Amino acid sequence: MAKIMIQGTGSSVGKSILVTALCRIFKQDGYSVCPFKSQNMSLNSYITLDGKEMGRAQVLQAYAAGLQPEAYMNPILLKPTSDKKCQIIVNGKVYGNSTAMEYHNMKLEFRDMLKEQFENMEKSFDIIVMEGAGSPAEINLRDRDIVNMGMAEIVDAPVIIAGDIDKGGVFASLAGTMLLFTEEEKNRVKGTIINKFRGDVDILKPGLTMLEDIIKVPCIGVVPHFTLALEDEDGAVEFNTKVTAPIDIAVIKLPHISNFTDLDALKSEEDVSVRFVTCTEEFGNPDLVIIPGSKNTIEDLIRIRESGLENVIREYSETGLVIGICGGYQILGKMLQDPYEVETDVKETEGMGLLDIETVFEQEKITTRINAESIECFGIHTNESDKENRKLNVYGYEIHMGICKYGENAKPLFRITDKNGEKVLIDDGAINKKGNIMGTYIHGIFDGVDFREYILNKIREQKGMTTKKSNTYESLREKELDKLADIVRQNLDINKIYEIMGLKK
Repeated sequence: MAKIMIQGTGSSVGKSILVTALCRIFKQDGYSVCPFKSQNMSLNSYITLDGKEMGRAQVLQAYAAGLQPEAYMNPILLKPTSDKKCQIIVNGKVYGNSTAMEYHNMKLEFRDMLKEQFENMEKSFDIIVMEGAGSPAEINLRDRDIVNMGMAEIVDAPVIIAGDIDKGGVFASLAGTMLLFTEEEKNRVKGTIINKFRGDVDILKPGLTMLEDIIKVPCIGVVPHFTLALEDEDGAVEFNTKVTAPIDIAVIKLPHISNFTDLDALKSEEDVSVRFVTCTEEFGNPDLVIIPGSKNTIEDLIRIRESGLENVIREYSETGLVIGICGGYQILGKMLQDPYEVETDVKETEGMGLLDIETVFEQEKITTRINAESIECFGIHTNESDKENRKLNVYGYEIHMGICKYGENAKPLFRITDKNGEKVLIDDGAINKKGNIMGTYIHGIFDGVDFREYILNKIREQKGMTTKKSNTYESLREKELDKLADIVRQNLDINKIYEIMGLKK
């Protein structure tokens, strides 16, 4: 079994996408390969087929490797609830909530578990591609590190350090990182990668030679800056604020926004612009407003209220189309209660009142993979031909601690028919009588063709545009993963990476 670890000079340098590329390259070369990130901090999470929660970055890496995502690929997930607190997910299940210092003090408790899980993975795969987090040169965290050099030491993995040249200062970042390593850590580093390069690489080459002389580590390649229709690296998302296509979808950028990958399938549509709104001045006149998921729903609702966006959304909702997902669904309701202080110490607040539902946050988190179907035609268009009952198939996953109660003026939006492989009949979401305001707990609601195509074609008709068929998001993702592998293969010395791992191509 072989292994390689990609660390970076800091956050958002492209570690996740490089690991994704290597997973696809090794798979193309005939190896069984698996991604691994011992600890991830992200509000972008995913539910596996067995109902466990993991970081989204490792989900994309799993797909690149040709695997179904599994929680062992990301054993520890930290989900911030405030600047100093987070929820800790261990092996896919809630472990508890803690402050940053409390978690720092407990990290060593997980070392044996991480070592055992990694060793089990080694028995099942030819190659494991590991990912670090943030910077490995945080010397104040070295004694309790379980994600960068600490993890590499636990499993004796060789390391490649990636630097982002697009930010500037990449040579100083790489040299400074090496400077702060211990001698043992320096010996573990077998190469560097310059990422996100724009321009003529010949101009860069003298600097690469000088850097190699300084740090005594070879550069394995220079990866150009590129744009592909793939999920953004955790923490490196560019929240577009401009209308760039005929269909204008405005997403309310909540302070604790989570699972913004729910929007990726919409971004893949050529005539769709997805932009993020933080204040009333940015709202404009969108064709659809989406209120996304949140890790702290009540506090985010309060911020929307204080910013004036609540009133703007209320006014827009009289004629416009509004969809809330998970926390956004709860925000659209009449009341939110948090009696156990699951998310905040604010135990009760009024919602926007656009859907006749009330939410109570329970202590147990619901994490399920689901299949569902629409209960009735959504009625968001006035053509007589559209009033026939049409069932739309949807799939996705639930991650929430809130339970919603329906009022007289709310009807369920979907009927869940399958939860984690078990046949059920459970109502989900809500739609108002007018049919222009909807909410659902289902993350990934736009990934399936039916719902995405239905909503977008209604907007196209209203704008006098030609309706069109939507492509499956999975087929697009596979094509983009192959493009990613081609780009990285052409610009890295893959033979050198095989040599570092002790393998022959």
